Amino acid sequence: MIYLYARDGVGLRQLSPDSPLTDAAWIDLYHPTDGQVAEAAKLGLSVPSLADMEEIEISNRLYREDGRDYMTAILPGQTMDRQQASMPVTFIIGSGRLVTVRHHAPRPFETFPTRADKSSTGCDSANHIFLGLIEEILGRQADLLEAVGRALDASSRQVFVGDATQKPAVLQDALVLIGAQGEVLSRVRLGLMTLERALAYYSQTLGEGADTRTVRAQAKARLRDLQALEVHADFLSARLSQTTDATLGMVNLAQNMTVRIVSVVAVLFLPPTLIASVYGMNFHNMPELDTSWGYPLSLGLMVGSAVATYLFFKWKNWL
Repeated sequence: MIYLYARDGVGLRQLSPDSPLTDAAWIDLYHPTDGQVAEAAKLGLSVPSLADMEEIEISNRLYREDGRDYMTAILPGQTMDRQQASMPVTFIIGSGRLVTVRHHAPRPFETFPTRADKSSTGCDSANHIFLGLIEEILGRQADLLEAVGRALDASSRQVFVGDATQKPAVLQDALVLIGAQGEVLSRVRLGLMTLERALAYYSQTLGEGADTRTVRAQAKARLRDLQALEVHADFLSARLSQTTDATLGMVNLAQNMTVRIVSVVAVLFLPPTLIASVYGMNFHNMPELDTSWGYPLSLGLMVGSAVATYLFFKWKNWL
């Protein structure tokens, strides 16, 4: 699929997919077909394949070719089968045009065209559109981090409020929730790390121009925003680890409580079991067996030994 956008005042206007590519200030290639790649090649663009975009070498993710800058970042989004994943997105800037190549659907690519007029960078050039898109992406990452923080708040309430050791299902749900948020956090941190590299490369390769100083200042502002999000992500990562450790501690307490109850029950029945075993041997020289009070005596000894053991445990505060 191909999405074409032209500048419209301070915002963007979507063009028909059949419009000439030369009319577009932003060409967004989503799962591009061979025909669309060939059309882009007529503009001098070398559209990277998904395999090329997935190469981890910096030289394959940040480079200049034919006067255009190619920058690849790993962003969280949805695949075509609606699964959450982190996949590469390539930004190509040059010849007064922004081109993006992607094989999944990060939400900012859907929201930015309708919000471009509210961007702090404007849409006067490809550089401004690129920085506006980066601003939208960072806003989305901030939303994801806030969602992780709220989820951890909910998990903490589940674990620490009330007697969580008596609710194993609550602890299991908390662990599942924490694990899911850990996956989200790892995808966001990967995206921030690769975006930081891309923005640093972009700032260094800006050429001379009438608006270069303004663009460079805006790029530095985006870098500061990104670094602030990285600090927030680090804080959430530490909090997630703490919540995981606390939840596992609660799980251990719940298990210890179960083992403790079983142990106490076994100890309470140990003296009566010993007495019953003694009188179950049926030796001839056991006078209690021939008396009328032998049976009540054995029952009394078993009950009394169990009660004495219980009182001893209470006295020691073991129960």
